[in-house]
Amino acid sequence: MPALAAVDLGAQSGRVARGDFDGERLFVTEVHRFENTPVQAGGVLQWDILRLYAEVLDGLRAAARDATIDSVAVDSWAVDFGLVDGAGRLVRGPVHYRDTRRADAVDYVYSRIPPRELYERTGIQLLPINTVFELAAMTLEDDPALVDADTLLLVPDLLHLWLCGSRTTELTNATTTQCFDPRARSWAGDLLERLNVPTRLLPEVVEPGTDLGPLDAASSDLPELDGTRVVAVATHDTGSAVAALPLEGPDSVYLSVGTWSLVGVELDQPLITDETFAANLTNEGGVAGTTRLLKNVTGLWLVHECRRSWGETYTFEELIELAADAPELESLVDPDEPAFATPGDMPARVGAYCAETAQPVPGSPGATVRTILESLALRHAEVVDLLARVTGRAPRHLHVVGGGARNALLCQWTADAAGCPVLAGPAEATLVGNLLVQAIALGELASVDEARDVVRRSFDPVVYEPTESARVRWAEARERFARLTRASGVAA
Repeated sequence: MPALAAVDLGAQSGRVARGDFDGERLFVTEVHRFENTPVQAGGVLQWDILRLYAEVLDGLRAAARDATIDSVAVDSWAVDFGLVDGAGRLVRGPVHYRDTRRADAVDYVYSRIPPRELYERTGIQLLPINTVFELAAMTLEDDPALVDADTLLLVPDLLHLWLCGSRTTELTNATTTQCFDPRARSWAGDLLERLNVPTRLLPEVVEPGTDLGPLDAASSDLPELDGTRVVAVATHDTGSAVAALPLEGPDSVYLSVGTWSLVGVELDQPLITDETFAANLTNEGGVAGTTRLLKNVTGLWLVHECRRSWGETYTFEELIELAADAPELESLVDPDEPAFATPGDMPARVGAYCAETAQPVPGSPGATVRTILESLALRHAEVVDLLARVTGRAPRHLHVVGGGARNALLCQWTADAAGCPVLAGPAEATLVGNLLVQAIALGELASVDEARDVVRRSFDPVVYEPTESARVRWAEARERFARLTRASGVAA
């Protein structure tokens, strides 16, 4: 019965879990959880990567307390990276994707690489958070780190370096950077050269499920993990989550709902067309040679920022209870409105948006959260329809995973808005996918299809059917929401 350790780093928190696989079912036990709080230093918003690494080591010690760990793997949010020198020392830590410098570099990138060409070569949704814009910002500043560094490593790859000495980037995360050509399955070095980015920094790209070697127990001070293998799973957290989805067929849509909502379908190859460009859809690498065609939607970040602004007076669960009692479909916001993109007083911003669009201003935390959740459900429904148009596939089910799978209100309202059943769970799909790809790498499972069968045996989804009595109200809300998004210029 192999024991596996999964490290999952999210934009709000991180956790380490142990997975025990008996050949039929997977049992997941969270052993360590910690906050992920960025820091402002030198005018730049940055991730506290060394503290995160220390928390990861504590979590791995906890995972090994009652079992011999056969392998370990790290996944995280996408796009952010660190730079290291030839000895593996950090030259520059990861900058937060919400740092404003990236947005300032967008026009420069487009002056060198027209947006349609950038999309054609990379297949990635044009968003200012993408890695390519951070690299461009560095070249505009003549950042000496680009000269001093030896290798660019995305966040999971950086931790893999410190755990086992590997200097590689895993495919699913590499594709998110907008520096990778999904057709050639290699870095788009010629594009980066046009931005004066030194391509010598780019590491070898490996497939999900690659064994990176034994953990260096001495350098990481983890003698209890001596002999443990380090595996590059689908290191983009959404890639791991989708690997754990028991999809019912090619007409299934997934929603990985957390800080971001990623709404997509699984394809055999990238879909890069004028239509997907106009829709700003993204093509990210998946496990077993698949492509995740999806759209990034601002997700529960809005609720988390509201809670932070209220001084964390309420738990997340209390806010959901308050939202359930608030007026129904009274006011709506566009979750992707640029004013909501940066940290700040989110309740005030939501109120200002409602006032500017001639809607009632939410008068309580419950009303504010209900406005956000109903708006997220409507955005989910818009993107589901968009994916159906570009793929020609009408969805039969919506699979909701991530923290959003525990949010019964959001799941039900998404079913109502989309007019389609929602299958919620597993909530910990990212951890599950991470662990199952490790099991494939160790030879315990033969394929992703077998891994998804394990998920079906191990986790029962919660089903939310569209509410017939609410159909007319949600249809009217969709029309109102469409008018708002068209007016803001960021419609799905």
